[in-house]
Amino acid sequence: MLYSKLFCCMTLALAATGALSNSASASQGEDSDRKLQGSLPKVMHINDIEVRGLYRVTKGAVLLSLPIQAGDDVTREDVAQALRKVFRTSNFDMVNAYYTSQGVLIIDVKERPTIVNVSYAGNNAIKAEQLDDIIKAHNVKTGEILDVEKLRELEASLEDYYNSTGRYQAKVSTILVYLPRNRVDVKFNFTEGVSAKIEQINIVGNKSFPEEKLLAQLELRDYVPWWNFLADRTFQAQKFSGDLETIRSFYMNRGYVRFRIDSTRVEMTPDRKGIYLSISINEGDQYSFDKFNVIGETYGHGEEMLKLIPLIPGEVYDANQVSHTEELLANYMGKFGYAYTKVKAIPVIDDEKKLVSLNFSVDPGHRIYVTDVRITGNTITTDEVVRRELRQMDGTWLSNEAISTSKRRLDQLGFFETVDITPRKTGTDGDTVEVVTTVKERPTGSIKAGIGFGTETGINLNAEISQDNFLGYGGNASLGVNTNKYDQKIELRYDEPYFTVDGVSLGGSIYYEKFEAGDANIVDYTNEKFGASLGLGYPIDEHNFIRYNIGYEHNRLSQTSSFIQIQRFWDTYVDKNIRNGKVVFQNYTAGLYFSRNYLDRGALPTDGSKQTLYGTVAIPGSDTRYYKLGADTTHFFPLDKDRKFIVNFRAKAGYGNGYGSRNGIEETLPFFQNYYLGGDEWLRGFKYNAVGPKALYNSFTMGNVGVMGSRESVGGNAIVAGSLSLIIPTPFASEGYDRSLRTSIFLDAGSLWDTNYDPGAIGQCFGKCDYIYDYSDPKEYRMSAGVTLVWVSPMGPIGFSLAEPIRKRDGDRTEFFSFSLGRTF
Repeated sequence: MLYSKLFCCMTLALAATGALSNSASASQGEDSDRKLQGSLPKVMHINDIEVRGLYRVTKGAVLLSLPIQAGDDVTREDVAQALRKVFRTSNFDMVNAYYTSQGVLIIDVKERPTIVNVSYAGNNAIKAEQLDDIIKAHNVKTGEILDVEKLRELEASLEDYYNSTGRYQAKVSTILVYLPRNRVDVKFNFTEGVSAKIEQINIVGNKSFPEEKLLAQLELRDYVPWWNFLADRTFQAQKFSGDLETIRSFYMNRGYVRFRIDSTRVEMTPDRKGIYLSISINEGDQYSFDKFNVIGETYGHGEEMLKLIPLIPGEVYDANQVSHTEELLANYMGKFGYAYTKVKAIPVIDDEKKLVSLNFSVDPGHRIYVTDVRITGNTITTDEVVRRELRQMDGTWLSNEAISTSKRRLDQLGFFETVDITPRKTGTDGDTVEVVTTVKERPTGSIKAGIGFGTETGINLNAEISQDNFLGYGGNASLGVNTNKYDQKIELRYDEPYFTVDGVSLGGSIYYEKFEAGDANIVDYTNEKFGASLGLGYPIDEHNFIRYNIGYEHNRLSQTSSFIQIQRFWDTYVDKNIRNGKVVFQNYTAGLYFSRNYLDRGALPTDGSKQTLYGTVAIPGSDTRYYKLGADTTHFFPLDKDRKFIVNFRAKAGYGNGYGSRNGIEETLPFFQNYYLGGDEWLRGFKYNAVGPKALYNSFTMGNVGVMGSRESVGGNAIVAGSLSLIIPTPFASEGYDRSLRTSIFLDAGSLWDTNYDPGAIGQCFGKCDYIYDYSDPKEYRMSAGVTLVWVSPMGPIGFSLAEPIRKRDGDRTEFFSFSLGRTF
């Protein structure tokens, strides 16, 4: 009976407590200002505040967001407002409040889960790195709190991104996997669909240029011929915007200063797989340049700047040339320390006369002073080697021209993969900077080697060890050892480019070589020689360099063949002392070398040109008297602003002959100094030394005197060779390798002949007469085409070539594949 009474009392007490307690709540998707349940006084006195349901968020963080404290008298509206502020912290999915008869305000929360992993599935067309940027921008990443509303927004953003790439069928869904301890795994599932293809592009309103010409300027295409494997009909909004700007520039560069794009339309087929583009334009009239003026603060340089303007009154207006002029004038002011000069061309348009006058407004800003020049990134190369190439000095005014020249000179060294020269402000007033030169070194040592293979020639090998930045001091040292089947050579060479602080260079070499010509696709003879040379050079200016050389060479010839072309040489030197069947020639030489270098960098250039002229003469007192002259040139023409496609043209020419006479016979170029052609440097697809005049032998057949041809090359005293290449992005290689990897499609051509040989004296031919066609005819050129891959590896440049001769003659030896280590081209 007693227990029954106690049970009834407890039940009544709990019921009374429930009747007196009142609640308010705020949750995702609900109104946080909902009416409180039950009946409460207008004013509640808060004796204490409790927070329930916390795991990750601290109680203090919740109380800080509450505008209510213990001891306050609050209304229902105050409690509802407090719930809203707690919910707005984005830490909770739901927030409830309960008030007890004891004056305790209970805040009951449900925390949002923490993201522990973000993954993707089905994204084949777009890389995960691209998706990461979008997702992180919405603050959806590991360690952050899950916000379901943000996920919905993110799904829409991802679909928009796919749409911008032309995939209008793309769908994105989110899969949430809830884990223990209030964690969640977020997985984005992509259904990409197919790319929408451009069915047609229409341009309306054009009168001065045909639609075909305008469409040819666009990157987007509505038609792709089978041979244009780089083009694509896929629509991309970003490319479309770029194409609109391309059309605008096309007209502005041709004088249509009032040109405008009236409207654009992008229409999609019902299946979302095709797109029709329409561009409506208004060309306006064509305008020409009228007058030019330089205004603003020029600090007395206004007249010089006016003379620098390359624009000509009366010529058709060209927006590209106007921009170039702005840059030209800004750079000119940069020479005087105003490195941040801004030049803006202000047009004054005469619509009646169709003329445009330009006022170039100059805002030089502050004159900038360089307090320090720092060098970073060089772990091997000494600071001195870098600093001596710099033209921007500390303690001087900042010069854009000096910085540009410094960067070019460092690039031309070939020691560095990248060079960056950046001025950084040091003072609070912005008038002082430090210039930070940051370099990334490339391997400058190499083990030079070569290997070639031909169906008739087999394998050929050679090797050399060199260091272009010896011990980090900028010198060039090499030890070459060649032990292939026809050449045994050892050479020690060293060049010091800064023998003096003024840039005077000094270098020299000593060498020994035994050359078995018969094994090198040349007529059979052996030349055992040794010698030494010394060179002194100096720069004429920033681009031009000259060097003088002297040398000594001792040649000892043996096992010489008795071919006809050599007979005149032997007739000239009948007085030579022959010992043990060997003929000795000692020559003292003098040489001159001149170079003009405007290449943008030393290894794998992308722009600019370089020319060299050189000559060598055997001075009086030598056993033979001859001279050799030569010239090389190379040019790089980038076809796009990113320099992904580059045209490279290079050529060489050489000529040698004797001077004076001996024994009543005019001297000629010694046969062992002849030029040769063929190999992976100038005529790929042909065997090394295998192109050009072939040896002739006297023949006596049935009482008749004549000649017989052979396949043995004798070389010539005149050579012309050239190569035209299209450098393209290397397939399957990322952009980070553009400074160390290069692919090119080439066309090589060359001709080698002998000006001292009279083809009319051949007489009757026996045997292989087809081999005697090009002894003195420069028109008998050879040609080949193929593809080359060059990799600047840690061991040095490695080249692979596949080549096919497209113009050859009987007797030429060819090879389809060649491999070289240590030469760039």
